[in-house]
Amino acid sequence: MFNEDLFLTNKTGKHLYHKYAENIPIIDYHCHLLPQEIAENKEFEDLGELWLKGDHYKWRAMRTFGIDEKYITGEASYHEKYLAFAAILPKLIGNPIYIWCALELKRYFGIDEAVSEANAEEIYQKTKNMIKEKHITRRYCMEHSKVKLVSTTEDPLDDLKWHKQMNSEKMYTRVITAFRPDKAMFLELDSFNDYIDKLSDISHFKIECFSDLLSALEKRLKYFKEVTNTSVSDDGIPHFTWADYTENEIDIIFQKALRNEKLTPLEEDKYRSAFLFEMGRIYNRNNFVMQLHIGTYLDANTRGVQTVGQSTGFDCTDDQASVTSVGQLLNKLTLINELPKTILYPLDGTKIETWAVLAAGFCDNGTKAKVQLGAPWWFNDQAYGIARQFAACANLYPISLSIGMLTDSRSFISYPRHELYRRVLCNYFGELIERGEYFNDEKDLAKIIEDICFNNVNEFFGFGVSK
Repeated sequence: MFNEDLFLTNKTGKHLYHKYAENIPIIDYHCHLLPQEIAENKEFEDLGELWLKGDHYKWRAMRTFGIDEKYITGEASYHEKYLAFAAILPKLIGNPIYIWCALELKRYFGIDEAVSEANAEEIYQKTKNMIKEKHITRRYCMEHSKVKLVSTTEDPLDDLKWHKQMNSEKMYTRVITAFRPDKAMFLELDSFNDYIDKLSDISHFKIECFSDLLSALEKRLKYFKEVTNTSVSDDGIPHFTWADYTENEIDIIFQKALRNEKLTPLEEDKYRSAFLFEMGRIYNRNNFVMQLHIGTYLDANTRGVQTVGQSTGFDCTDDQASVTSVGQLLNKLTLINELPKTILYPLDGTKIETWAVLAAGFCDNGTKAKVQLGAPWWFNDQAYGIARQFAACANLYPISLSIGMLTDSRSFISYPRHELYRRVLCNYFGELIERGEYFNDEKDLAKIIEDICFNNVNEFFGFGVSK
């Protein structure tokens, strides 16, 4: 049976969570929900769709058990996919998916029993009926979880049609977007030339050189700001080695890419360095926060990607983007006084302390927590990864300044991940108190908990969201 003291292993932690953290609304400042789905707000078909549509965490787990792809991303019905998943769920002991599913069943359906092959059909029918009775739609999930703001993630080419539609409606959840220009950075890809042409068309700006590219991107960024009043950007840097460059070199490299000529690794490094540096300047002058997602090993299983597609569970973690290289980027921007507010999301959790030290080294007068670690990301967003980051980084960067949790998810019922984070947070604080390592007044700690869960992120991005 589901236990309401989940992850709360000490008396003080239980008290802190249930009194201060449990009912704070959510700001989900980074996710991959589809704006079209939020706008159309369709009712879910069944628990299979709720659990398995777009969820590469569950897809990876299913593949490890040898389940046929037909029941993962293939042509099987959501009912069939659900039954295949339910059969392995009891075997996911110790895996965050087990706890996520338990939380989702409890919070959205009031079900606190464990799912297994034996009761899978019974729970399926029960939840299917509840979906109809409660009219569980995409927006219902966000409202039910008290999500005050969601930031989706879009490419500069996006016309933001669905965001515009939502702007005209009165919604409980404010929906904005994050500006993600990655495709303009990976000039080594065969698709780069075609992408530049499309960017030129949508921005109504002829792109003939690198400075033209930057002008087009800034024009699109301002459009994103105009449509959704966003202050969120996002850059993925799976592999990044800083390389000094000259403006002339970058123009030559850019022209080679437009001609589809093969580039050297050094040329690619120089271009990425220039691109991230100039985007940092653009973010700074437009009051955007720069989010850097660091250290992914994309498309590791190329046959899987060719068969199923990208972002379907075949990515891994790596350390090709070094602390030194990201430090060079931050330093170059600091030297010209154009470093924007920045969040670092290192995927290699074993090096989390070195990233915490780097972040602390680039804070300055006038801006609280100007550069900071983001929430434990992707393969680290479970109880172990969260607790590890608290224990490791509180020594090096004030945990009270954290901007809290995000979902980074394509699932509309993933919001209990915020609850999991808050439980681990309060349990960690409870341990400190019971060991005598913190003895300030409880009202001080209550304020810290509220800040981490809501206030800090609201202030950092300038969202202006009310509770």
